[in-house]
Amino acid sequence: QVQLVESGGGLVQAGGSLRLSCAASGLIFSTYAMGWFRQDPGKEREFVAAIPGSARTTKYADSAKGRFTISRDNAKNMLYLQMNSLKPEDTAVYFCAARPFITSIDDSDYSYWGQGTQVTVSS
Repeated sequence: QVQLVESGGGLVQAGGSLRLSCAASGLIFSTYAMGWFRQDPGKEREFVAAIPGSARTTKYADSAKGRFTISRDNAKNMLYLQMNSLKPEDTAVYFCAARPFITSIDDSDYSYWGQGTQVTVSS
């Protein structure tokens, strides 16, 4: 079965950096578009970034542009999110998600989800 396992979350001060990882198994990773989403308690899940299997393009939410970088290593079945210049408003549980072929900013388009990793940014 498909498994997505996030790691790399934690507590960081504002202005700091974190690198999230997502280990994928049970799927032909290179044929899946991958996305990062986040959810703060009491709020709806929101799109952060997405990357197709080819990694030729990337999509970012406006809040992530210029600070976050999504990347993938198809040889290792790994997805990454490098987060720099973190702000308190970036505090959330971050999820990786997979869908066949085409990226999307709509979480309902994604077939598989990880359990999430907590990111907390202190001011």
